[in-house]
Amino acid sequence: MIALIDNLVRLQSLELERARLAQAARALPAEISQAESALAKAQRASADASAALDREETLRARLERDIAALRQKASRYRSQLDTITTPAQAQAMEHEITFAEGEIERLENEEFASLERTDLQEAALAEARRQVELMDGALQKTRELIALRQSEIAAQQDSLSVQRKELRAVIDEDWLARFDRLAAHRGSAMARAENQQCSACRMGIRPQIWNQVRSGELLPCDSCGRLNYYDPSMARPPESESAADSDAARQNSAPPAIPRPRRVV
Repeated sequence: MIALIDNLVRLQSLELERARLAQAARALPAEISQAESALAKAQRASADASAALDREETLRARLERDIAALRQKASRYRSQLDTITTPAQAQAMEHEITFAEGEIERLENEEFASLERTDLQEAALAEARRQVELMDGALQKTRELIALRQSEIAAQQDSLSVQRKELRAVIDEDWLARFDRLAAHRGSAMARAENQQCSACRMGIRPQIWNQVRSGELLPCDSCGRLNYYDPSMARPPESESAADSDAARQNSAPPAIPRPRRVV
């Protein structure tokens, strides 16, 4: 029975490690996805900054055309002032010239504001492109690391599979079927019994069952059904001995009593 318990405990350790490796392998692609998402975000930021610069250039080109047209219009009105014969016509012409000059000033201010925005957007574009390079490098590095970890996990899984196959071959089929059924249902089949409790579900073990388990039997937990076993190496030293040793040590370390002086009559 001791050999059976030892083999089943080792088998459970292998199964739990195989499950851990499988979970780790499933989580690896998510790291690549995160790196790809970070790169895509940086690329969108770079594209947005580039598009903003294009819009400012288009805006300034339109403003320059409008300013040139207004200047031509104002120049034409000034040249017509010499041919005007009535004060009303002169006043109307002056009004058109003043309006054109006001529009020119407004458009020039807007053009200047566009140049200031362009300076900021050029800096943003440069930073966005730097981030794209960083995220692209991070993605390549992540892919290399994931490929390496996948290779390492695959090698570990192959080794565990060989050990598992060898170990299962020496375990009784009935106990193996019971182990597999519990592991599939509970996630684990074996549970160490300690302090008269099942270490898996922490429910108490009846005294009779506790004594049987401590004597080397392999019995199911009344609560979770896992197979309880006892590991003598995990047993605590008796508290009474420790307490006695502690009391003796305190007595030995105590200073001797000082006798009281006798009264002389």
